[in-house]
Amino acid sequence: MNKPIAPATRFRWAVIVLLFLINTVNYIDRSAISYAAHAIQADFGLSSAQLGLVLGAFGIGYVLTTLPGGYLADRFGARITFAIAVVLWSAAIGWTGAATGFAMLYCARMALGLAEGPSFPAHSRVLERWLPPHERSTAMGAALVAIPIALAIGAPVATFMIVEFGWRTMFFLLAAAGLLWLPAWLWLFSDWPKQSRFVNDAESAHISSGRGESDGGPGDTRLTRKDLRILLTTPTLLASYWSYFVFGYLLFFVMTWLPEFLRTTYHLDLKQIGWAAAIPWAAAAVTLYAAGRLSDRLLVKTGSFRIARTYPMAAMHAVVALAVLPLAIVDNFPVALLCISIAVSAGLGANPIFYAVIADVVPQRAGTCMGVMNSGLAVAGFLAPVITGLALQVTGTFTVAFGMISLFAASSVLGLLIWHRPDKTVSSSR
Repeated sequence: MNKPIAPATRFRWAVIVLLFLINTVNYIDRSAISYAAHAIQADFGLSSAQLGLVLGAFGIGYVLTTLPGGYLADRFGARITFAIAVVLWSAAIGWTGAATGFAMLYCARMALGLAEGPSFPAHSRVLERWLPPHERSTAMGAALVAIPIALAIGAPVATFMIVEFGWRTMFFLLAAAGLLWLPAWLWLFSDWPKQSRFVNDAESAHISSGRGESDGGPGDTRLTRKDLRILLTTPTLLASYWSYFVFGYLLFFVMTWLPEFLRTTYHLDLKQIGWAAAIPWAAAAVTLYAAGRLSDRLLVKTGSFRIARTYPMAAMHAVVALAVLPLAIVDNFPVALLCISIAVSAGLGANPIFYAVIADVVPQRAGTCMGVMNSGLAVAGFLAPVITGLALQVTGTFTVAFGMISLFAASSVLGLLIWHRPDKTVSSSR
């Protein structure tokens, strides 16, 4: 008599929940300083340009470790890479609260970037190993929806803590959050589904479905010259890198300067800023998850990576280019908030698809490839705050900042439509 086949476990979604939780901590840590910026600027006597340098210091640290972090995730696995990163960034966020002046604050922000650099390349490693191709965009959408949720929750929470306890106490409390997540990660997560005691054979077979011959199993983890040539010359990947830079420029502008834009342009107090800033992020949470699901459904329905990945990314960046233009001329708060919400929603909506493309195109080097792509985001994380700070000091307005975002988004659309052809790239890699 045949034994009944046990139904497949669904532990891969528990792994996505773990990523969701640490992403929440990650982005609250990154963005909290923007709500404390005015108080810090007053305490330390900083100019707008100096404040921009402090906000951009995160990007300098980030760019130094995101590419090596991707290689380490490929070489040693996401489990240990994430664990070390979380310990270090918790220490760095606490250091921010202890800062006594410009130099110490700048170094603390750079240290936070250094520590967080490996985190999202490690995401790509997890995504490739734990999800079949037709679930990757949905899964990454579920994990990355933590970003807008964290920023939506973090805005009123951070402003409340600053008003009630002061900005230093806020940073000390945030330092403990990542350390609370770490034991669950070490207990529950394994680098390979087949190594996990929580995954049965049926789920393991499901995870392996739809993969190429070289996709999804342990192999040589050394980075070769051929790997580098593929990562640095493939048109589909190059178009993705530029588009991800554009996404990063929008993201870091909104994360670092939106509170100051609302304060100076519409004269909101800190608590009002917290609630107003939550609205674009809440809207983005819906768009991000929906876009991830839409991309995977299109892939199942059409079998075309171009239709499922390229066109949705291009469409959303076109929306960004159009939505930010009125912000340079409008003088109406509800209209401005609507435009910001549309731009942020569209910009973040493409985010899970970027990760899916990498897992589709270069599965064996997903972490390293994400490190390369994330390096562009790190550069954007430096340039967006610094350029905005300098432009604000010279012109007294945010017009230059919004114009640059629109121009970058339009160039992203063109790059994707001309060079982003994942079907051809996937076929040639198998």
